[in-house]
Amino acid sequence: MGAEANPLSGPLSAVACNRIPGATGISNLKRLSGGASQETWSFDVVTADGVVPFILRRAPGGSRDARATAVPLETEAHLIQLAGKVDVPVPTVRHVLAPEDGLGHGFIMDRIAGETIARKILRDDEFAAARPKLARQCGEILARLHRVDMASLPPLRISPARSEIKQYLETYKAHGHPHPVFELAFRWLQDNAPPEATAHTLVHGDFRNGNLMIGPDGVRAVLDWELAHIGDPMEDLGWICVNSWRFGNIDQPVGGFGSRADMFAGYEAAGGIKVDPARVKFWEVLGTLKWGVMCTIMVTAFKSGTDRSVERATIGRRSSETEVDLLRLLAPRG
Repeated sequence: MGAEANPLSGPLSAVACNRIPGATGISNLKRLSGGASQETWSFDVVTADGVVPFILRRAPGGSRDARATAVPLETEAHLIQLAGKVDVPVPTVRHVLAPEDGLGHGFIMDRIAGETIARKILRDDEFAAARPKLARQCGEILARLHRVDMASLPPLRISPARSEIKQYLETYKAHGHPHPVFELAFRWLQDNAPPEATAHTLVHGDFRNGNLMIGPDGVRAVLDWELAHIGDPMEDLGWICVNSWRFGNIDQPVGGFGSRADMFAGYEAAGGIKVDPARVKFWEVLGTLKWGVMCTIMVTAFKSGTDRSVERATIGRRSSETEVDLLRLLAPRG
């Protein structure tokens, strides 16, 4: 849909002219996402010197979705700004929407050139030189992210290990899809949870291949902060290692592009705490199980008729893949 025909065009143009120096209007307004979680729109701001690329991240229909695990978009924008102050690569936030803007909840940020599609990042020649560097870069970025001053954070949910186990166990039971391997994993997690006294930091919550903007030079931006919370910093190191985010490159545990050793080395060299591999494994197991439980939710949505899309049915079937992954992770090693 072109900017001229889109009802967002007028209000967004007015915001751009009021908030972006030298702006005279907008062009090339395009929807980039399906909006199941948040809407993402790309657009260009027109100035006398040419066009400048931006992104509008907006609540679906402009209305806030009060989900328990997702932060408000205003909070997400604040977290991106805080992360930028400690040299985490993030887009610059230009404006947080206000009621008088007429666009609902959301914010405008710079549009960073690069790629987020994992299969391209892992296979295209364009990224061949970057791939060997990505695991260490991810460790360095996470070390900086975990140093964000806790006193500067907006209100966030606090989610230690046992709270995460409890949440997903309740979800698993509620959806009525029995998986003996899931039950084995829940038992293992309960027996191996990190101590309650584990120090907490800001956690991104969805730091993985697919939420990183990658260029030929490496990681250019960390995206999608809506699952950020306060928790164990090892959670972020474990989540990116979940096999589902390796996109077929199972021998490269960090995002399908690198080794845990490289990521851990980058993390500690950049000032992160000493990595605890046992805690990272715990979070990798929990992350694998979480994705499996999420897949069963897709099955429920499809079977109930809430969403009869082929995508829901296909993702739902992937719960069996997570069972295989869990058995590999939990198998005794000789």
